Amino acid sequence: MEKSRRRCTSDAMKTREMKIMNQGLEDEMEVWGYRPCLWKRILVGVGSVCSGGLLLLLLYWLPEWGVKGTCTHTSLRDAHTLLLRTTDEFKQWFRAKVHVMSGPGERPFDSLDLQSTTQVANGDLGVSTTREEHHGKLRQPVQIHYFTHHSTKYYWNDVMQNFEFYKGLEDVKMSCVSIHSDHSSGLPKTLQDYRRLFFGENEIAVRVPSLFKLLIKEVLNPFYIFQLFSVILWSAEDYYYYATAIVFMSVISIATSLYTIKKQYVMLHDMVAAHSVVRVSVCRESKDIEEAMSTDLVPGDVIIIPANGMIMPCDAVLTHGTCIVNESMLTGESVPVTKTSLPTSGEEAARSFNMEEHKRHILFCGTHVIQTRFYAGELVEAVVVRTGFSTEKGQLVRSILHPKPTDFKLYRDAYLFLLCLVGVAGIGFIYTVILSVMNKVPAKTIIIESLDIITITVPPALPAAMTAGIVYAQRRLRRVGIFCISPQRINMCGQLNLVCFDKTGTLTEDGLDLWGVQTAEGGRFLPPEADPAKESLVNTVFVACMATCHSLTKIEGELSGDPLDLKMFSATGWILEEPTEEETALHNPIMPTVVRPPKHNPLTHSTELSELPSCEIGIVRQFPFSSTLQRMSVVVRRLGDKHMQAYLKGAPEVVANLCKQHTVPHSFTETLETYTRQGFRVIALAHRQLESKLSWHKVQSLGRDLIETNMEFIGLIIMQNKIKEETAGVLLELRQANIRTLMVTGDNMLTAISVARDCGMVRADEKVIIADAAPPKDFHPASITWHYTENPAQTHQDHQTVEINLEDAVSERVTPQDQNYHFAVTGKAFAVITEHFPQLVQKLVLRATVFARMAPDQKTELVEVLQSIDYTVGMCGDGANDCGALKRAHSGISLSELEASVASPFTSTTSNISCVPHLIREGRAALITSFCVFKFMALYSIIQYLSVTLLYSILSNLGDFQFLFIDIAIILIIAFTMSLNPAWKELVRQRPPSSLISGRLLCSVLTQIVTCLVFQVLAFLLVRQQSWYETWTPQSDACNVSRSSLSHSPNVTSPHDHKNIKNYENTTLFYVSSFQYLAVAIVFSKGKPFRQPSYKNWPFMLSCISLYTFVLLIMLYPVPAIDSFLEILILDIILGRLIFRCNQGGNRPTQPPSAGAPQEANDRWASSFLLWLFCRRNKPPRVSYTQLALGLRDAADWPPRPSAVTYARDLQSHTSAAL
Repeated sequence: MEKSRRRCTSDAMKTREMKIMNQGLEDEMEVWGYRPCLWKRILVGVGSVCSGGLLLLLLYWLPEWGVKGTCTHTSLRDAHTLLLRTTDEFKQWFRAKVHVMSGPGERPFDSLDLQSTTQVANGDLGVSTTREEHHGKLRQPVQIHYFTHHSTKYYWNDVMQNFEFYKGLEDVKMSCVSIHSDHSSGLPKTLQDYRRLFFGENEIAVRVPSLFKLLIKEVLNPFYIFQLFSVILWSAEDYYYYATAIVFMSVISIATSLYTIKKQYVMLHDMVAAHSVVRVSVCRESKDIEEAMSTDLVPGDVIIIPANGMIMPCDAVLTHGTCIVNESMLTGESVPVTKTSLPTSGEEAARSFNMEEHKRHILFCGTHVIQTRFYAGELVEAVVVRTGFSTEKGQLVRSILHPKPTDFKLYRDAYLFLLCLVGVAGIGFIYTVILSVMNKVPAKTIIIESLDIITITVPPALPAAMTAGIVYAQRRLRRVGIFCISPQRINMCGQLNLVCFDKTGTLTEDGLDLWGVQTAEGGRFLPPEADPAKESLVNTVFVACMATCHSLTKIEGELSGDPLDLKMFSATGWILEEPTEEETALHNPIMPTVVRPPKHNPLTHSTELSELPSCEIGIVRQFPFSSTLQRMSVVVRRLGDKHMQAYLKGAPEVVANLCKQHTVPHSFTETLETYTRQGFRVIALAHRQLESKLSWHKVQSLGRDLIETNMEFIGLIIMQNKIKEETAGVLLELRQANIRTLMVTGDNMLTAISVARDCGMVRADEKVIIADAAPPKDFHPASITWHYTENPAQTHQDHQTVEINLEDAVSERVTPQDQNYHFAVTGKAFAVITEHFPQLVQKLVLRATVFARMAPDQKTELVEVLQSIDYTVGMCGDGANDCGALKRAHSGISLSELEASVASPFTSTTSNISCVPHLIREGRAALITSFCVFKFMALYSIIQYLSVTLLYSILSNLGDFQFLFIDIAIILIIAFTMSLNPAWKELVRQRPPSSLISGRLLCSVLTQIVTCLVFQVLAFLLVRQQSWYETWTPQSDACNVSRSSLSHSPNVTSPHDHKNIKNYENTTLFYVSSFQYLAVAIVFSKGKPFRQPSYKNWPFMLSCISLYTFVLLIMLYPVPAIDSFLEILILDIILGRLIFRCNQGGNRPTQPPSAGAPQEANDRWASSFLLWLFCRRNKPPRVSYTQLALGLRDAADWPPRPSAVTYARDLQSHTSAAL
């Protein structure tokens, strides 16, 4: 009883010792504390000496063993070394050393007595001698424990009893008003130095490792260590030629790898370092402005943004002024955006500062500030929020420097298969030792030959041969404009069974065309107009709103901004004029941007209207577009007017809710739906006359919530977003290949559904069910209402409201057998469903095709949900707001070549989705190539293992040059040329296998092994039964007597053949195995439906034919020089015929028109046999999404009925009919 209690106490203590860091974040980790243990270190030292350093290598490869083997458990507070393990599916282990530094405080934002604190010397991160004099007493510096992991520093927190990292100023948890009041005056130098202790230099430091360091890291790879072991062993056996060949191959492989890695580091370093260090103007608390290097910046510093712009060295929030910024580095969109100062009043100003919520006020690191706008006498100021690797750019670079490992079943199975080969090698090792001891072989020979069997069974050239297919695929992809930064993911593309597409710029054209406008007056819509620049509309409020409500600016005399704004403004024909720097300086208030009609309007003969002075409008204040609010607004004043006007544009539903209801036309819903169903993008406009008492300065301080209310609805702008001509064809090709396609967009739901129908993602006869989820409110639980959209093929006579239109359109019940339906979900509904209906998420995404109004982080979350039900997910986007999803998907394809796409594994120079089938085809070809090469290399090692094992039984072996001929002339040439088969010309429904450990593949390999074994044993025994056979010795001349008619000179051999190489058995097995290598290569070189047939791969066919011919000729018509070089005997012609006949009947196809044919027959036979043997016909599928689909196929309550409502409180997802 006492023992069990102690055990429970011990387990509880161990559990308490483990802490979770970064809880809930992507890089969440478990952490344990350790301290050095002397006796463990001594034991490891002794073990390392005894093992010749192998123990140290093992501890280097396995960090958890290294820490546990040299340290003992302790609390995190007292730890010297930390053991970290990621909590994701990879469970990676890391070790980190804990450092200690001294400082006047424990946290970066602690307040200090600035009058009595001495300056921290140089902001040094080492131990400081800083002391603080407080109330006359001398206080010792605080000891701060920290460690660094993946370019992030973690500091010990005594309150949390855990390590934490500091992002920046947002850790203080303050409101927007607090930033203005507490942080806009700048930091004193002492406080800046103190904060630099924690945040370090403001630099995204990509250290390019030295070649020596990269070389050591590369050479310590287990593969190269095994090669080194093999080379030493072969040298001990005097196999110098083969050892030299392997060393030569290894040197080339290492040099290539070092060049590639070094090049990637240099490219990343150059990309980051180009503008990372600049001179900046920093405000001090004393109102002084001093010049400083950007590396000295810390969160809380106030910097001046110069009028001519700059490259931002940090993340900073604007507190004064306005900036025009190019954010292409982050978003992939080269469209300049307007950044305004953080609000100082109103509801928004009282909210807590949040980087995501207030990003329209933040200047991000690496982005280019093109222009600034400011009041005369005032500076454009920004408060530094994040520095270094904590910035948005820093996190992007960090994700490239420390990517997540590629989890692919092929590689895991390859390791298992190699372990099986190691097991086979172990059997051979024991067999060799026993046989050699029985024959009283010297101990040295026993050791060398026993270890040699291991190097034969596990081929050192396997990784290089498997990589060849990927390299060739990468080269072919480059030819069609697809570039890859993660070659290992090419194989994963071969398994893609679902692809998510962004809409705008990916499925549809980037630009929008103006289809027309529809103004509203007196609570009703007027007929639509095609041209807003016509004479009757020029002086209307509607056109004034179109001309002013935008974020356009002039850069070097050219209008620049959002494509939608550009198209909208150019349609009015108006002119935009911006004040010059000199004009701004002459006035106290900022000179507004002015828009006016053209002086000579070509559309009208009368110029009086366009020349009226009252048509000139100045833009006084701008509230930029917010994707969260789905709207933007401006405050303007018409020349000569006393009142200011507010103009608003945005999503129609949002604008209508902000307008006085009597101004919104009664047919608003029907009209909007009519346009969106046809795929048009609709934007609503509204205006409001502001009070006359509002002054310029007061408007600058007003919050947008006070402006954007009680508006008057003035009409709709209808934009047309054309589908790219390649889109429909590519989606059809993917559908025919049984690859599911999804649309993930930030656009309107009905517009997205219309585009999905137009491009064929949703067919005409298929229904779309909108899952409209509402969060809990006023004691009502969260709910989902299931709306059935109308089928465009059906007609409707009367549409009173949107509810009638949506739900009465489909009155029939969808039967369980009717599977022609798709779900459509908005970002808002997706958030509610994931939070309140977790049991429905997987069922929903199984049939969901359209995801509208999705935020960037929701796109990433969707990819993760799809991966959780075993989909292999591809993501194709234009780089704008898709970076997270592109990185998270198994295969991310960016259609943008801008800097933001560096995080995407693949980048296409073709700006349409035609690259997706190309990539999948090449992925399938590369995957099949990897399987073919792996099976071939496995069979090669087994065939050679069988030959050597048989020869060991007579105390013989293959000769040095025989090994050299087999491994170099046959194996390497065949392995590298069989990888050259191009991809098949079309996508097929069948997908390549993803696992090596499958019945079909194992049966294929085992069948070949048995066949090779039978014929090698048969040849080995038959040669000994021939009448002319005698046990060969250096003095025997039987071979010369039997072949005297074919040889003009006696077969002179060395009188001292200690290794017993020249004998009949050796020569027989050499010929048989040579033919078997070639036969296996042809059998395993699979062609269609994933690769072109092997007869089109001329290097492979030429190699096979040449090698077949060469081996056949030297066997039938021997050349003494070659026989002497390969250490083979001249066999009787009868045996030659016997060997050739055996091989022809057993392995070698006589005329292989396509090397895929034997493999396909083998696969079909193996599949049928295994199905019969294991009765696997009715076995349930392994993948989750197929199991889920089968479970839902006969579900009576799925999909839900039209108008049904699902409540969160009902755990059984019971649905009740809506009233």
